[in-house]
Amino acid sequence: MTAVSIVIPMKNESGNVEAVLGEIAQACDGLTEYEIIVVDDGSTDDTAAKVKSLMARHPTLRLLQHPTSAGQSAGVHSGTLAARGRIICTLDGDGQNPPSELPKLFTPLLEDQTGRLGLVAGQRVGRQDTLSKKLASRFANGLRARILKDGTRDTGCGLKGFRRDAFLAFPYFDHMHRYLPALAKRDGWEVALVDVAHRERHAGRSNYSNFQRALVGIYDLIGVAWLIRRRKKAQPVEAGADV
Repeated sequence: MTAVSIVIPMKNESGNVEAVLGEIAQACDGLTEYEIIVVDDGSTDDTAAKVKSLMARHPTLRLLQHPTSAGQSAGVHSGTLAARGRIICTLDGDGQNPPSELPKLFTPLLEDQTGRLGLVAGQRVGRQDTLSKKLASRFANGLRARILKDGTRDTGCGLKGFRRDAFLAFPYFDHMHRYLPALAKRDGWEVALVDVAHRERHAGRSNYSNFQRALVGIYDLIGVAWLIRRRKKAQPVEAGADV
């Protein structure tokens, strides 16, 4: 049985595929059962061809393809739906999330004895981004934290681990990957936060601008705040027969 599924959304990341997959294999060397799922989100370069060429080297590698680009959250959702593991770990396909950090995500979930840990979220330290991106992220995270009170300073980090069943119970919407701590707490799951490293992009360029993120973030924040306020207030407990 597959224990962990590593899901990587990629769009036009041909120059990063080989290095990212190689580092993931090294990071998961201690796992007896795992798989890697690349979700090609409507790439217009040869990302998919690169993935296929590496399947012989990585026997557990799988490729899913979106015919058109649907965004990072859609990639994570498609990969999780197809995953065979009960634990899912995600990271960005641009190489800025070091795959060596993956054990920080899957180990707590695999070792959880309470059954209440639903999400392990990475928080970047020493971010290797432009000043404008850092400032925009700091503002967005501060605003989100004040409104949602999700307890994390960096929900934009692609390094996350979660229970597959917990994630699939969340309401799906575009950009939901930025609100997983709030959604997990909304459903009563415990959330663990871990500091993770960050590095410069090796090849290619970002698919999103700061303006695009800010524009959609306003609507997303309002929507998530509404979802939290309208959450189900009680969960049923099955009673046994009287004796």
